[in-house]
Amino acid sequence: MVQDIALQNAGDAQHGDKESPAFRMLPHNNDAEQGLLGTLLIDNRTVEKIGDFLKADHFFVPAHQRIFEAIQKLIDRGQNASPVTLKNYFDDDEDLKDVGGSMYLADLAANVVTVINAADYARTIYELHLRRQLISLGEDVVNEAYAHDLDSDALNTIEHAEARLFELAETGDVKGGFVTLRDSVLTAIEHAEKAYKSDGHVTGVTSGLIDVDKKLGGFQPSDLLILAGRPSMGKTALAVNWAFNAAKAYAESGGTEGGRVAFFSLEMAAEQLAGRILSEQSGISGDAIRKGNIKQEDFRAFVEASQRMSQVPLYIDDTPALSISAVRTRSRRLMRQHGLDMLVVDYLQLLRGNGSKRGQENRVQEVSEITQGLKAIAKELNIPVIALSQLSRQVEQREDKRPQLSDLRESGSIEQDADVVMFVYREEYYLSRTEPEPGTENHMKWQESMERAHNIGECIVAKQRHGPIGAVKMFFDPNLTRFSDLDPNHLAHFGDGFGE
Repeated sequence: MVQDIALQNAGDAQHGDKESPAFRMLPHNNDAEQGLLGTLLIDNRTVEKIGDFLKADHFFVPAHQRIFEAIQKLIDRGQNASPVTLKNYFDDDEDLKDVGGSMYLADLAANVVTVINAADYARTIYELHLRRQLISLGEDVVNEAYAHDLDSDALNTIEHAEARLFELAETGDVKGGFVTLRDSVLTAIEHAEKAYKSDGHVTGVTSGLIDVDKKLGGFQPSDLLILAGRPSMGKTALAVNWAFNAAKAYAESGGTEGGRVAFFSLEMAAEQLAGRILSEQSGISGDAIRKGNIKQEDFRAFVEASQRMSQVPLYIDDTPALSISAVRTRSRRLMRQHGLDMLVVDYLQLLRGNGSKRGQENRVQEVSEITQGLKAIAKELNIPVIALSQLSRQVEQREDKRPQLSDLRESGSIEQDADVVMFVYREEYYLSRTEPEPGTENHMKWQESMERAHNIGECIVAKQRHGPIGAVKMFFDPNLTRFSDLDPNHLAHFGDGFGE
């Protein structure tokens, strides 16, 4: 109160108008701060109602920040916080001198009329803190816009401002805490009912592949799914198939199935991904499209495929070297503008953390930050996030090339943070590079193995928090870079030599 009067008098003395914009006080409510502190001093149990979201730096008056922090410390120690127990801490406190010293604590408690408004006082204080943060953010944006930094253009400034604004909005939500078992059970029953009514028993976003959906139940909201594999195994091809299938199902069902998908392609350009989808949808080899080795009648297939693709809500961002905060910001923006039901990142190791440090010793920490950030996006937006990942070279050094969880590169946090870890594996790729001398007995065995593995891919579910693990067989067409459901007759013909 003393500070308010002093600042107002200073403004009046110079301009004769305390409402002058140059001397506008930052938003605050001294009465609410005093009322809440007095309530806490009288009834320490009040902290249970407001302690999970209100912090000391949310108060405007420095003295009130010190008092609130001291009250919390005593209560956390199991001691009683009152004007008497706090007196010795504030006898010589400089922040309290202007408001009456330690006697100010007794005044706070004495002026309390009722304790039932504590939660309202706390929300008011928090609301005004957010307003002050917005003012500070606005000033920073103005200053950054005026500055000419070679390392940060205008778009980077906008993205940084938007990220800070969304972060402020996230911290501004004071909801949360415990929910009753009754509410959780009702939600679980709703999910079970949805699965029961679904033809394929899919509760999440469909992959478009029946066997994969059976294994996972679809891609579940708030899950982080890792799809890993060595180069040339078809990680991107499988992820693109899943993304397009989900978006196509959404378009064809009017939004009742599938989902709107964002695809962050940090390795391939958007037109390259579109070319893969065009090849798959038109049935014309991608290699033929790239070389122009196509026939006149193929253009009709192109037109029909492009018409189907134009209706599909699949959004591609091919900006290279994105940071995890940029992915978060752009995903939020897409959800706000068009809606978002699933996110795909190709691939995890090409993302950057938010820190500026680089080097091998920091790379493990950076990957941990990235995986935690992706999991946070999944939970915040309540969507499945599929992140592709490279595998280490040790796979190539083993006789058995089937990938394992220990093959994940650079950080154990990938396995730890992921709800589902999948590997894409094609035995044919490795067999084709180990052809024995023709005419030998080994060559005949090799030919049999090649026939059995021809056009077969596997999605190996190595970890799943909410379901079984095992391998799912798929048909892979290398000309169209397309994975699809495998005809059961194929395995029956050769014998199921793959194993779960």
